[in-house]
Amino acid sequence: MTLQIAIMYAVAVVFALTGVGLLLSLIRPAGPAKVYVYRMVGIMALAFGLVLALSASAMWQWSTEA
Repeated sequence: MTLQIAIMYAVAVVFALTGVGLLLSLIRPAGPAKVYVYRMVGIMALAFGLVLALSASAMWQWSTEA
């Protein structure tokens, strides 16, 4: 695994955990604006983390085939 792929995995984990944290914080009651923003940003951060992890996995696979 190259340094670039490890960095991609690290950033993916940070974004995924941030997204999960924002979504889990909605368990407590909050105003409609906070719920909207936390839900939107949480879902986008989680999705970005997952897509970046998939991209890192694909790059890792491609680098081992050569």
